[in-house]
Amino acid sequence: MSKKESVHSDIVEKAARDLLKGRGVKIQDIAKIVYEMQVKYTPVLTLAECIESVDRVLEKREIQHAILVGIELDKLAEQGKLSEPLQSIVSSDEGLFGVDETIALGSVFGYGSIAVTTFGFLDKEKTGIIKELDKKGTQTNTFLDDLVCSIAANASSRLAHRIRDREERLRDEKIHIRDQEERIG
Repeated sequence: MSKKESVHSDIVEKAARDLLKGRGVKIQDIAKIVYEMQVKYTPVLTLAECIESVDRVLEKREIQHAILVGIELDKLAEQGKLSEPLQSIVSSDEGLFGVDETIALGSVFGYGSIAVTTFGFLDKEKTGIIKELDKKGTQTNTFLDDLVCSIAANASSRLAHRIRDREERLRDEKIHIRDQEERIG
């Protein structure tokens, strides 16, 4: 039996980013949600910092994998390729179907309690692009809207911690090490 080769992380990250873009979600759209969530705590916050935080979150394998799985299921539902009753459940974004939230929430735990509570808030409030994705249209976004909640929640939490690190005047090397550790997973 030969060992299967693993897929390089650069390929997985590019695929996840391409899927988001292909479904109409821009990094800046997610960053605007992060900005809205964090500016009340950091009035000097810039959108560029939020974009950078979203980019760092998208480097995390667990997030990439969730994006690949969720968007694939949305696309299969659009094409009518899921078995019943799953086809009807995903196509209609059935209210009692929680697997979409479960996948997205699973990728939030790596960024701590701020990310978890922010995810719940965003999932309920449907802020920014999340609200647009949640509307019923020709595109199935049963998983995508929750994945965007997850990315925004993680980026918000990551940013809150980096801001505190800077306030505590931690050395850039120590902040960099923390960033590297967060990307594992």
